[in-house]
Amino acid sequence: MKHPSNRQFFAYWDEKRGDSRAPDRSDFKPDAVRELLGDIFVLACDEASRFPFRVAGTRLSALLGRDLKDQSFPELFGPESSRDIKDVITAVTEDMLPAIAGITAASDQGAIHLELLLLPFNQRAHVPMSLTGLLAPFESGHSNLKDFKLTSWRYLHPPAERLVPRALRKLKLARGLMVYEGLR
Repeated sequence: MKHPSNRQFFAYWDEKRGDSRAPDRSDFKPDAVRELLGDIFVLACDEASRFPFRVAGTRLSALLGRDLKDQSFPELFGPESSRDIKDVITAVTEDMLPAIAGITAASDQGAIHLELLLLPFNQRAHVPMSLTGLLAPFESGHSNLKDFKLTSWRYLHPPAERLVPRALRKLKLARGLMVYEGLR
């Protein structure tokens, strides 16, 4: 992580998770990260709804030049990066792996470089999945950002144990009547 805001937010998230893979959303206290709130966001992790913003900080909204509530996060990205960012969001949520990414964007003042931190929340039954993140620009004075491009990404602290494939994990979480196609 290069940006100090992302390092600070990750340290808070890491402290809150303790020995777990991720903290509960209810463990987060806004007062503890007061100076970062303007850059923090929460995404609903529902691919059918296009991963909309549930909450977005004021600096982030000003940077993009609009209110972000219910707007699709991947739609900020150009076509060449849209699929990649959806895959990163899915891995962060389902595999509970924090991710850090480098991003470039176009603004009225020229190109800008940003760093994106995505952090999972602990999954609980009957609670919609979500994740939190922080988008920090390296340069100031830019606004109305558009055409985001994912330039690099990596996952932080992969777990020591082998990950259960997504399909099996979904079956493990399923309750009630299950219909399996093709089985007799």
